[in-house]
Amino acid sequence: MKKTLLYPITFGLVMLCSLPGCSKQDQARAPGPQAETTTRWTIGMSQCNLGEPWRVQMNQDIRMAAEEHPELRVIFKDSQNDSLKQRAQIEEFTSAGVDLIIVSPKEAAPLTPPVAEAFDKGIPVIVLDRRVLGDRYTCFIGADNKRIGKAAGEWIVKRLGGQGNLVELKGLMTSTPGQDRHSGFREGIRGSGLEIIFEADMKWLEPEARKEMESALARFDSIDLVYAHNDPGAHGAYLAALATGREKGIVFVGIDALSQEGRIYVRQGILEASFEYPTGGREAIRAALDILNGKPVDKEITLPSRVFTQANISEGGEWIQ
Repeated sequence: MKKTLLYPITFGLVMLCSLPGCSKQDQARAPGPQAETTTRWTIGMSQCNLGEPWRVQMNQDIRMAAEEHPELRVIFKDSQNDSLKQRAQIEEFTSAGVDLIIVSPKEAAPLTPPVAEAFDKGIPVIVLDRRVLGDRYTCFIGADNKRIGKAAGEWIVKRLGGQGNLVELKGLMTSTPGQDRHSGFREGIRGSGLEIIFEADMKWLEPEARKEMESALARFDSIDLVYAHNDPGAHGAYLAALATGREKGIVFVGIDALSQEGRIYVRQGILEASFEYPTGGREAIRAALDILNGKPVDKEITLPSRVFTQANISEGGEWIQ
């Protein structure tokens, strides 16, 4: 277990934010007079981007959970969808000697070396949501994306009676969630009469999803359902269909189910289903506290998931088995 920093925490914070790459997007929990006397550990949090509402919520969940523990200080960094910048952030945290690192990687391969280096130097690393390669990290926290994708596929088969033309709008396919949501989905629809007539990588971004859906609508007169790897993607596809007057003939399904996003879309009838992907922010702080206090944690922490439809949303959704 890494020992507490020898330098005063205020000096460590100044040193960290003076390193190259520290921008206006980087934030730390305000110390205040009480925090200065009670802070024991500094956690560096590297978020792959803040352009997705789900990732903004993850940071908020981490922040709110950490605020319940005055012994913690969390320094947030936004890599702005740049793997090289995120690599540099992990290296900065390592050089500064933070007590623990939480990282939600943009891509697996580019983030594997700096995560492994931090881990080898005795800094615990919690990998959140998206995996890195190998096992040189302390703990991975995330839902089972393949299981969620398969559940979505099975739901779609049932919804369409096993027949129909589908559009698949994929998340970033160099990321493990995108790969797993794709392979799980294909497993879920295997053996049915469903046909994927159009697929594209929309990189998790609503504007990209809308642009790709515009291409699909221009090419195909018959589209029965859109399966998007996240709710912004499904919403972007809906807006493209709305602009052409074809939204009423298409079913839209997404993943994330944030209370202020996907679940609202379900209530409004924009999406017929949204599959929950919990952020893991609170669980990350819980695991960090155990690690910093010398308690054992599981190498893999799998979070449960639910599906929300208009039929079950008032009852809190239905758990995916």
